[in-house]
Amino acid sequence: MAIVDAIQEKLATLTPESVEILDESGLHVGHAGARDGGGHYQLVIVSGAFSGQPLQARHRMVYAALGTLMHREIHALAIKAYAPDEI
Repeated sequence: MAIVDAIQEKLATLTPESVEILDESGLHVGHAGARDGGGHYQLVIVSGAFSGQPLQARHRMVYAALGTLMHREIHALAIKAYAPDEI
């Protein structure tokens, strides 16, 4: 399973209205984390689960959903997390 597919599958626990994942790993070849197999990604996610939550809590929710992917497969993740009424 591709990492992007695994990320989408794990984020399903947040019941997102939309998920956009941009794999920027190719831009970081030779980077310490990339050498060890971790990719670089940008994430834009819209979910009702983020309603009323501060930015740090939203990021923690994303990290929790991704679980072990954050230990090796994902080296860097830029997150933009929105509640539906914020877009």
